Amino acid sequence: MTFEDKLKELNLKLPDARDPVGSYLASKIVGKMLFISGQISIASNGDLIKGKVGRELKTEDGYEAAKRCGLNIISQVKKACNNDLSKIKSCIKLTGFVNSTEDFIEQPKVINGASDLIVSVFGDAGMHTRAAVSANSLPLGVSVEVDAIFELN
Repeated sequence: MTFEDKLKELNLKLPDARDPVGSYLASKIVGKMLFISGQISIASNGDLIKGKVGRELKTEDGYEAAKRCGLNIISQVKKACNNDLSKIKSCIKLTGFVNSTEDFIEQPKVINGASDLIVSVFGDAGMHTRAAVSANSLPLGVSVEVDAIFELN
Protein backbone atom coordinates (compact mmCIF):
# COMPACT_ATOMS: atom_id res chain seq x y z
CA MET A 1 0.00 0.00 0.00
CA THR A 2 1.37 3.42 -0.93
CA PHE A 3 1.50 6.36 1.46
CA GLU A 4 -1.17 8.04 -0.70
CA ASP A 5 -3.38 4.95 -0.34
CA LYS A 6 -2.86 5.07 3.42
CA LEU A 7 -4.01 8.71 3.54
CA LYS A 8 -7.19 7.70 1.68
CA GLU A 9 -7.75 4.65 3.88
CA LEU A 10 -7.43 6.83 7.00
CA ASN A 11 -9.76 9.40 5.41
CA LEU A 12 -7.17 12.15 5.92
CA LYS A 13 -7.40 15.29 3.83
CA LEU A 14 -4.15 17.19 3.61
CA PRO A 15 -4.37 20.97 3.94
CA ASP A 16 -2.69 23.16 1.34
CA ALA A 17 1.03 23.54 1.98
CA ARG A 18 1.40 27.15 3.06
CA ASP A 19 4.22 29.39 1.94
CA PRO A 20 6.50 30.81 4.65
CA VAL A 21 5.65 34.22 6.06
CA GLY A 22 9.21 35.17 6.96
CA SER A 23 12.81 34.90 5.85
CA TYR A 24 13.02 31.12 5.74
CA LEU A 25 12.07 28.14 3.58
CA ALA A 26 9.15 25.81 4.25
CA SER A 27 11.39 22.90 3.29
CA LYS A 28 14.97 22.26 2.25
CA ILE A 29 16.60 19.20 0.75
CA VAL A 30 20.25 18.58 1.63
CA GLY A 31 21.57 15.40 0.05
CA LYS A 32 19.01 12.76 0.96
CA MET A 33 17.66 14.68 3.93
CA LEU A 34 14.43 16.70 3.79
CA PHE A 35 14.00 19.34 6.50
CA ILE A 36 10.50 20.70 7.16
CA SER A 37 10.20 24.02 8.99
CA GLY A 38 7.97 24.25 12.04
CA GLN A 39 4.31 23.76 11.18
CA ILE A 40 1.82 25.44 13.47
CA SER A 41 -1.55 24.21 14.67
CA ILE A 42 -4.20 25.25 12.15
CA ALA A 43 -7.71 23.78 12.27
CA SER A 44 -9.35 22.26 9.18
CA ASN A 45 -11.37 25.47 8.72
CA GLY A 46 -8.16 27.52 8.54
CA ASP A 47 -8.42 29.03 12.03
CA LEU A 48 -5.34 29.01 14.23
CA ILE A 49 -5.58 26.66 17.20
CA LYS A 50 -4.52 29.02 19.96
CA GLY A 51 -4.13 28.97 23.72
CA LYS A 52 -2.01 27.46 26.43
CA VAL A 53 -2.26 23.76 27.08
CA GLY A 54 -2.93 23.39 30.78
CA ARG A 55 -5.10 26.52 30.87
CA GLU A 56 -7.35 27.13 27.84
CA LEU A 57 -6.73 23.70 26.35
CA LYS A 58 -6.62 20.19 27.81
CA THR A 59 -3.99 17.61 26.90
CA GLU A 60 -6.47 16.01 24.47
CA ASP A 61 -6.99 19.35 22.70
CA GLY A 62 -3.23 19.74 22.41
CA TYR A 63 -3.01 16.23 20.95
CA GLU A 64 -5.49 17.21 18.23
CA ALA A 65 -3.56 20.45 17.59
CA ALA A 66 -0.35 18.43 17.20
CA LYS A 67 -2.16 16.08 14.82
CA ARG A 68 -3.00 19.11 12.66
CA CYS A 69 0.71 20.04 12.70
CA GLY A 70 1.43 16.52 11.47
CA LEU A 71 -0.97 16.95 8.55
CA ASN A 72 0.74 20.23 7.67
CA ILE A 73 4.11 18.46 7.79
CA ILE A 74 2.90 15.80 5.34
CA SER A 75 1.57 18.56 3.06
CA GLN A 76 4.97 20.24 3.05
CA VAL A 77 6.69 16.89 2.46
CA LYS A 78 4.42 16.18 -0.49
CA LYS A 79 5.07 19.63 -1.99
CA ALA A 80 8.84 19.27 -1.51
CA CYS A 81 8.70 15.86 -3.24
CA ASN A 82 6.76 17.18 -6.26
CA ASN A 83 3.56 15.48 -5.04
CA ASP A 84 5.27 12.07 -4.83
CA LEU A 85 5.26 10.67 -1.29
CA SER A 86 6.97 7.51 -2.53
CA LYS A 87 10.20 9.54 -2.44
CA ILE A 88 10.11 9.24 1.37
CA LYS A 89 12.32 6.53 2.85
CA SER A 90 11.74 7.38 6.53
CA CYS A 91 10.92 10.01 9.09
CA ILE A 92 14.04 10.70 11.12
CA LYS A 93 12.94 13.16 13.79
CA LEU A 94 10.10 15.37 15.01
CA THR A 95 10.61 18.26 17.38
CA GLY A 96 7.43 19.46 19.05
CA PHE A 97 6.86 22.67 20.97
CA VAL A 98 3.86 23.03 23.26
CA ASN A 99 2.62 26.44 24.38
CA SER A 100 1.88 25.36 27.93
CA THR A 101 1.59 26.58 31.47
CA GLU A 102 4.66 26.37 33.69
CA ASP A 103 3.22 23.47 35.66
CA PHE A 104 2.07 21.43 32.63
CA ILE A 105 4.08 18.21 32.29
CA GLU A 106 2.32 16.23 29.55
CA GLN A 107 4.16 17.65 26.52
CA PRO A 108 4.97 14.12 25.25
CA LYS A 109 1.27 13.20 25.30
CA VAL A 110 0.49 16.33 23.25
CA ILE A 111 3.19 15.71 20.65
CA ASN A 112 1.97 12.11 20.33
CA GLY A 113 -0.73 13.66 18.13
CA ALA A 114 1.88 14.40 15.44
CA SER A 115 3.89 11.23 16.08
CA ASP A 116 0.84 8.95 15.92
CA LEU A 117 -0.28 10.58 12.68
CA ILE A 118 3.13 10.25 11.00
CA VAL A 119 3.36 6.57 12.00
CA SER A 120 -0.23 5.87 10.90
CA VAL A 121 0.54 7.21 7.41
CA PHE A 122 4.13 6.03 6.91
CA GLY A 123 4.06 2.83 8.99
CA ASP A 124 7.48 1.56 10.02
CA ALA A 125 9.06 4.25 7.84
CA GLY A 126 7.32 6.78 10.07
CA MET A 127 9.02 5.67 13.28
CA HIS A 128 11.20 8.56 14.41
CA THR A 129 13.22 10.08 17.20
CA ARG A 130 11.62 13.03 18.96
CA ALA A 131 11.76 15.89 21.39
CA ALA A 132 8.70 17.38 23.12
CA VAL A 133 9.42 20.76 24.66
CA SER A 134 7.39 23.29 26.61
CA ALA A 135 7.34 26.89 25.38
CA ASN A 136 6.19 30.03 27.15
CA SER A 137 4.67 31.23 23.88
CA LEU A 138 4.61 30.30 20.21
CA PRO A 139 4.14 32.38 17.03
CA LEU A 140 0.68 33.96 16.68
CA GLY A 141 -0.33 32.44 20.02
CA VAL A 142 -0.73 28.93 18.58
CA SER A 143 -0.81 25.96 20.90
CA VAL A 144 1.61 23.64 19.10
CA GLU A 145 4.41 23.78 16.53
CA VAL A 146 6.24 20.75 15.12
CA ASP A 147 9.16 20.51 12.70
CA ALA A 148 10.47 17.39 10.99
CA ILE A 149 13.39 15.71 9.27
CA PHE A 150 12.83 12.98 6.65
CA GLU A 151 15.18 10.75 4.68
CA LEU A 152 14.62 10.50 0.93
CA ASN A 153 15.13 7.44 -1.26
